[in-house]
Amino acid sequence: KISCNEAAGLMFALVIKLLLTLQPPLSQTAGQRSQCVKAGTEEKLVLHLLHSFSMEDSSFISIFLSTYRSFTTTQRVLDILMDRLGNPPGESSSPTRQAFHKAVCTVFSTWLSEYPEDFRSLGDPSRLLRLAPLLPPDVAGADLRGRLLRIAEELSEKLLCLADPASSLLQTPPDPARFDATSILGFPSSVIAEQLTKIETELFLKLVPYHCLGSLWSQRDKKGREGVCWSVRATVRQFNRLANAVTASCLWQTELKSQQRSRLLEKWISVAEACRARKNFSSLYAIVSALQSNPIHRLRKTWQETDRSAVKRYEELAYIFSEKDNYSQSRELLKEEGTSKSANVDTKTNNRRHTVSNAQGTVPYLGIFLTDLTMLDAAVKDRLENGFINFDKRRREFEVLAKIRLLQSSCRNSTFRADESFLHWYHSVPTLTEEESYRLSNQIEAHGEPSPGRALHPTVVITECPDALAVTSSGVDPDGIFDFPSPVNHLLSKLAKHMKSPSVSCLDVDSSPPPTDPTPSTLITPTVVKSHRRSVSCGNAPSNTSPGAGPDMRIVKIRMDLQDGNLYRSILVTSNDKTPTVISSALEKHNQDPREASKYELIQLLPDGKELTIPATGNVFYAMTSASTDFLLRRRGGNTPLGSPSLNETSATFPRIKAKGRRLVRTLF
Repeated sequence: KISCNEAAGLMFALVIKLLLTLQPPLSQTAGQRSQCVKAGTEEKLVLHLLHSFSMEDSSFISIFLSTYRSFTTTQRVLDILMDRLGNPPGESSSPTRQAFHKAVCTVFSTWLSEYPEDFRSLGDPSRLLRLAPLLPPDVAGADLRGRLLRIAEELSEKLLCLADPASSLLQTPPDPARFDATSILGFPSSVIAEQLTKIETELFLKLVPYHCLGSLWSQRDKKGREGVCWSVRATVRQFNRLANAVTASCLWQTELKSQQRSRLLEKWISVAEACRARKNFSSLYAIVSALQSNPIHRLRKTWQETDRSAVKRYEELAYIFSEKDNYSQSRELLKEEGTSKSANVDTKTNNRRHTVSNAQGTVPYLGIFLTDLTMLDAAVKDRLENGFINFDKRRREFEVLAKIRLLQSSCRNSTFRADESFLHWYHSVPTLTEEESYRLSNQIEAHGEPSPGRALHPTVVITECPDALAVTSSGVDPDGIFDFPSPVNHLLSKLAKHMKSPSVSCLDVDSSPPPTDPTPSTLITPTVVKSHRRSVSCGNAPSNTSPGAGPDMRIVKIRMDLQDGNLYRSILVTSNDKTPTVISSALEKHNQDPREASKYELIQLLPDGKELTIPATGNVFYAMTSASTDFLLRRRGGNTPLGSPSLNETSATFPRIKAKGRRLVRTLF
């Protein structure tokens, strides 16, 4: 028996329950974004490749395949998928089994088309031989099976080869005695720019976008990772080669008069203009950075003899790469001209007209994307506090990678005419070290102050792909792909305000708070779209009493004497931070207990294998020397100390133009 009030309460509860069951699915009320996975375990994220369509998470496959190398390996992904393929759901002819087979074919077809190098880099064909029989028995599965078996056959053939002679081909070194610097004056600027654009475009089309991920690029010089990011390294080498060609051509023949040398400066400025007309921003910046370098910048008499209109155009070209507002000028140009057929060049300030043979795509200055991805990697945590992989971070990284892919697609129809005579000259340029360049510069003009008005703002120079991913299939809006005020770039712009240079690469930002309610699920999907406030956590918080009143800041790289001892993490150090604070931040970045800080000591790794132990009560910012930004966390009394990393390893980097002298330095982050 129940009372009237109890009966009324039960009736009300039944009505509410009935209304809830009549609500449309969540994906219809909250939009597609509400069904996007934001975090999960490694295994569940991999398996979600096969279930993303049922959750209407159509972009998951593209994002996962672009970024999974940040948190797992190809071998691990294949092992998890093969375990699942060995136990498919439903009966053999049931709709569930058919949907499963369709998902499997979609995943592997996309993977093989966009990232075939993942399978070719396995080395051992055994996984592919085990995977092939597990694919669906239909026509699509048979096609995939054939492609996998062909790759397995290639891997088997490579195992039989003792060495690959093609990988060790070396170019004949240039002969300095035969190099004629003034020969560059005999080539039309348009021809030089076309040949440079040809080289840059070919390298850009070979670029593998995920090689730009901050988690990969920042680790490129660690022992055992020499072959990582090879496609970015190739772009780096071309950038440095061109900058060296500009420097050498202007300095090599010291007997030239200042008027003759000024003609060389004017020539390279004209070439830079022609590169700008061809939307070749990579070569443009290499030329500008070389002209800004100390050995050329200090040639007062030469610059005085240079045509004033040419110098003005040079300064306008250099302004494109101003650091102001996180390279806002360069970003705006990419937004305007990224997929357009021609460059938007102001003919009022540029009196020379350059004819482009065919419609050409845009070759960007890759350093902007490397900066964004490295900052993003350092700013957003890889895992949530519950240990789940932060897949929302991978979505943000994918936004940047999608811009690179779209630019690559704009370059695919570019055609060029080869000019063997210029290429012969270009490859004959001798390589000058910084010391040699400065010595030649002093032979040309004795040490003296540069002429006023010539100085430009210092600039940080931070400078690959299989078939480009179609924008429509990537879940990316082609009209908004270059909308740089996106959440990612908004985050980076906010972070840049805390930094003294765009090369600063670490602020630890929580982009989304941990779930308020514990859940047994290993995949987290947001139920509503929220804009989370991003908080900066970098040790002691800087004072914000007035603009620019915060403490000095610097980024250091810290590795640990642990299983991942070769893995560096970037830590922001301010002038307020004491040693325990920095150690705690480093431990947290390495997923260790920050409360164990007292059990570790902080050691700065100096050149020539030397070490500097930072005092336990010292101020790290003022205690460390400026010789190195590499640090080691060593357990006190530990029996397995790590040696300092090899400082003589060759590393592919872009030059940084320092504030004083603007000399080229081989460093990045």
